[in-house]
Parts: sequence; structure tokens; C-alpha cells
Amino acid sequence: MSNLKIWIEAFRLRTLPLAMSATILGSFLGYSSGSFKWGVFIFGMLTTLFLQVLSNLANDYGDALKGSDNEKRIGPMRVTSAGLVTHRQMRWMIYIFVFLSLVSGILLIWSGLGDTLSLIHLVFLLLGIAAIAAAIKYTVGKRPYGYAGLGDVMVFIFFGILGVVGTYFLHTHTIVFDAFIPAAAIGLFSVGVLNLNNMRDRENDKENGKNTLVVRFGARWAKHYHLFLILTGIGLGLLYTLLNFESAIQLLFLLSVPMLAMDVRTVLANTHPVELNSELKRLSLSTLLFSFSFGVGLIL
Repeated sequence: MSNLKIWIEAFRLRTLPLAMSATILGSFLGYSSGSFKWGVFIFGMLTTLFLQVLSNLANDYGDALKGSDNEKRIGPMRVTSAGLVTHRQMRWMIYIFVFLSLVSGILLIWSGLGDTLSLIHLVFLLLGIAAIAAAIKYTVGKRPYGYAGLGDVMVFIFFGILGVVGTYFLHTHTIVFDAFIPAAAIGLFSVGVLNLNNMRDRENDKENGKNTLVVRFGARWAKHYHLFLILTGIGLGLLYTLLNFESAIQLLFLLSVPMLAMDVRTVLANTHPVELNSELKRLSLSTLLFSFSFGVGLIL
């Protein structure tokens, strides 16, 4: 493999649709409220994409250091454990994406809040630093939270609540309770993607001390948990629509339900974890479709 292909493999581009969902939905919510800033949308998209790649690189590096990536792993190839890049090379690429995330995040804050410094600027800067730390600390360090079963909570917070509501605030400079409802839906779908990943890797994670919720509670529990995540996410979409109903076009997000239902059916029937690889892509794209169609329904 060429160096470019190796790094593209490490970036795991198929995870990026999921990362875009929060910014897209937060921006649609802002537009529907009468406030939209192109700078917030553009830099918001860039920041979330950089953070997702950073997370992918850090996971590649952290799991290689801890031995979780080995010949028993059934997921996509990880370039560090495969020996395609050295630990030093991966650390430098992580540093690059930390820098890119920080610069893009500062431009995002400036686009949304202007250049007159205030307390809210500091709050968003600290949230951005926390997002960078969360992307790295999932598997890297002495006490990575991914190995303690806390990944689901962090994904829900950063990919759902903060991603959507934070974007909405940067567009509108307001916070409304209703925005938390679709934000939670995106968070739950994002947790679903993580749950699929953990279901696939359960046996290997168990052997290597990576105590995800799936390892702690078992495969059967994980299937019921997955059903709960998807059904609750859809239900939250319906709840928001009911509370803010103006026209039937707001139900456009139901276009994503068949894909979500196919994902749940496959998960509930699954007996071979390797087959869940395709579901990661399906649920990521389903979340993006939910986000986009939900937003379009708001503004038509």
C-alpha cells in the first residue's frame, strides 16, 4: 500500500457521515429559527470531521498499544497494529489533527460569536478542548474511558447534545429546550454505531480488558439495548414533530425509518459478529439521512 492509501485507511472515511449529522441538524434548526451563518456551518463541518478523524487515529494508536488490535480482531484493519505505520508516525498524525481541530474550532467560535471576547467564548473554547481530549482519551492513556464502559455516555454527549445544541446556539445565540429532543435522537443513533462496533469486537475486547457495556452485560443485552436506542431515537423525532407541528412535511424524516428498521432486524438476528461490519456503515448513513431529512422537513 502507498503512504496515501495507508493514511486514508487510518482515517476511516466511512465514519465521517455520522460525524456530519450533528452539525447538519443543528444548522437546520438554526435556519428554521430564522438565523443561519455560513461560517458556523462550514467550520462546524470541518471541526467535526477533524475530530472524528482524530478519534479514529487515537483509537488505532491506543488499541495497538494495549494489544486489543491483534489477529483475533474481526473489524477493519488498523494500520498501527498491522505495522504499516510506526507508533511515532501515528503520534505525529494525531498531533496534526489536534492542531487542525483546534484551529477549525477557534474559527467556528469566531464565526458564531464574533471577535469581541466574552465568557461564552471561553466556555466554547473549553468545550472544544474537552472534545479533543475525549477523542483521544477513549483508548489512549493510563485510564481510557472506553475501557471502562463510558464510551456510550461520551458519544451521546459530544455527538448528540453538544454537537446539535452547540451548533444551534452558535447560529442563534439562544438555547431552547426543544432543540435537545432531536439532539438526543442523533446522540442515541451515534451510540448505536458504537454499540455495533462493541458487539462485533466483544470476544476480543473481553480477552484484552476492554470492558465496554457489551462486555459487561453480554450479547443478548446488547441486542435489546440496540433496539432501545433506535426506537427511542425515532420516538424523539416524532415527539419534536408533535410539539412543533405545522405541516405533514415535517414527517419527512420517516424516510430514514426503513433503513433503521433493517439495521435493527439484522442486529436482532445476528449470530456471527463479523457480519455487523456492514451495519456500521448502514447506521451511519441512516443517521445522516435522518438528520438531513429532519432538517429539510423543518424548513419546507
